[in-house]
Amino acid sequence: MKHSCVNLEIERTLWLQGIERIAGVDEAGRGPLAGPVVAAAVIFPKEFIVDSVDDSKKCTAKQREELFELIVEQAISVGIGIVDHEVIDRINILQATILAMRKSIENMNIQPEYALIDGNSFKHETLRFQNIIGGDARSFTIAAASIVAKVTRDRLMRELDIRFPQYGFARHKGYGTHQHIEAIRTYGLCEIHRRSFHPSALQEKLF
Repeated sequence: MKHSCVNLEIERTLWLQGIERIAGVDEAGRGPLAGPVVAAAVIFPKEFIVDSVDDSKKCTAKQREELFELIVEQAISVGIGIVDHEVIDRINILQATILAMRKSIENMNIQPEYALIDGNSFKHETLRFQNIIGGDARSFTIAAASIVAKVTRDRLMRELDIRFPQYGFARHKGYGTHQHIEAIRTYGLCEIHRRSFHPSALQEKLF
């Protein structure tokens, strides 16, 4: 596997302040037309790093699967948060993403003292945290969370592909590919499609 550019620079600044349990948090599935948004939170031992971990979008599916197993094995704690299409439609994708991130932290068996969050929109009333734009390309802990979130969501979409084989979810994972849009044109929306996402190519026909 390639050497990544992510490192522990941000984490080390916090360790020097006496903060031990640092969670990295990221999500997968903000952009698709179907399925849930999934967030992951991970805490590692101090100074632990895997050189090949990188932003999940820069890894192949095979690399992500291999790294997922290593991350889960080596992490002190891992939490997953899943928010389904119905909640996404009800509260909007931004709020659903924040909710999934909060759930991922709540679902950790060891709670963090501090969280590093990918993006700029996370909010929390009691947990100390830092929003980092492009954090999955800068922080090892966030990058590891991005891989856990992506692999978890991809596995869910492959399961949903068994229920709804005509849409090709195993291939495109719910994103608005040409194949997916053509399948929606042919079969209409299924129960896991997000009704609040209106791809322009479909508006006249479906909405």
